[in-house]
Amino acid sequence: MNKTSSALQPVRVWDLPTRLFHWSLALAVAGSLVSGKMGGNAMVWHFRFGYVVLALLLFRLAWGVLGGYWSRFARFFYLPGTIVRYLRGRHQPGEHLDVGHSPLGSLSVWALLGFLLLQAATGLVSDDEISNVGPLNKFVATAVAGAAGTWHKVVGQRVLLVLVVLHVAAVLFYLWRKKVNLLRPMLSGDKLLPGHTPASRDDARMRALALACMALAALVAAWVAAQ
Repeated sequence: MNKTSSALQPVRVWDLPTRLFHWSLALAVAGSLVSGKMGGNAMVWHFRFGYVVLALLLFRLAWGVLGGYWSRFARFFYLPGTIVRYLRGRHQPGEHLDVGHSPLGSLSVWALLGFLLLQAATGLVSDDEISNVGPLNKFVATAVAGAAGTWHKVVGQRVLLVLVVLHVAAVLFYLWRKKVNLLRPMLSGDKLLPGHTPASRDDARMRALALACMALAALVAAWVAAQ
């Protein structure tokens, strides 16, 4: 074993709550897209999946502040200059740009999170003038509800599909061209990294905190659904 490989060791990058969030959100978004395309009676499930997405996004907002080291928003908020340097392969000592979300990957994450919040918000106030009305529709003007419905059903759905495809394409690109498996750490939580790399805290106390955050997020989503 050479010195480079012997210096590497498993480092916890993605804590369990973050991993569960990631895969739960993927399933909920897929379910929402499929049920929305089916229409009819499947719209009941479209709303249910939407509430799950809302709860998960609310949890992620909290976990972006309270979560493990690499799950915090501060760890993948990069200035334009850092992104340019990363694309040029110019890393500075101690930056750890490829441990969590890379500067390029962070753009995809921010786009998905921001757009899903917008998609959830428009769905909550929309009215398709047939049989589906968002629970918060009564709080907005008719014109706003109509515009939100058009965005949610037409524009938003298409943009979401594009973002999902680009996200998957980026994962495949890293796997095939750079020989970097981004999925394995999101399953196991660990990456082989130099021992001095900061690790995400992932103990019982953190998981209990995550459970409390998720419970609160679920209560908020349930309240919204009941309006």
